[in-house]
Amino acid sequence: MATTQQEKGELFRALHEGEPFVIPNPWDVGSAKVLAGLGFEALATTSSGFAFTRGRHDGGVTPDEVVEHTRALTRAVDIPVSVDLENGYGPEADHAAAAIERAADAGAVGGSIEDYDPDGKRIYDLDHAVERVSAAVEAARGLEFPFVLTARAENHIRGNPDLDDTVSRLQAFERAGADVLYAPGLRTVDEIRAVCEATTKPVNVLARPKLALAEIFDAGAQRVSVGGSLAFLAVAAMAEAAEAIRDRGDFKPIRMPPKIGDWLAALD
Repeated sequence: MATTQQEKGELFRALHEGEPFVIPNPWDVGSAKVLAGLGFEALATTSSGFAFTRGRHDGGVTPDEVVEHTRALTRAVDIPVSVDLENGYGPEADHAAAAIERAADAGAVGGSIEDYDPDGKRIYDLDHAVERVSAAVEAARGLEFPFVLTARAENHIRGNPDLDDTVSRLQAFERAGADVLYAPGLRTVDEIRAVCEATTKPVNVLARPKLALAEIFDAGAQRVSVGGSLAFLAVAAMAEAAEAIRDRGDFKPIRMPPKIGDWLAALD
């Protein structure tokens, strides 16, 4: 197992040069330990799942809280952790660079920067988006260990499913030096294939229930993540069980599955 940040960084970079892989998204230390215990080789945080643990919506956490969260996860598991850094917590290129540096200082060996402005509720102009990615790349290259920088084009989850524009943005981010390209919200195999064929860097794809993993890999993706889905599946199971208790006095939903002991063994 990797123990130092250098080793984790080397392992994470090597994963992007080997067979395609799934990188699931824990939302707290317990879920990170369980996922690592299940044999996944790397983890990526989820901004929405983490925000839920603070009782907030996606985008409602502070940079300091993200750093604290990152440090807790990277200390809890001995596999690489990449961090969802949203837009870098500020509109300027310096914000994106600082977010990478702070995540790295907290133990991460990867991080993503997106091109969505939550304050203005808009996608950044391409030149400005590229400037931000370039600053993040420079910060990542300045570290003493390998750090995988993911650049995200947010069109498809921000009301602008313009595939041509998304591809143009990802190509520009590739030229700016991003290690991984990511357009969350691609809906079909054809869209995934179009992105993968138009770029040469590894592509991350957000899983969709209607797409099989083999289909996504066959379309050219190197990495598949699940975003906040696992976190909100846990929330849904809890809420459904609580409703059954409230409405029917039914405690059957709290029956533990036989494998719970195996899963919780990862906490030791």
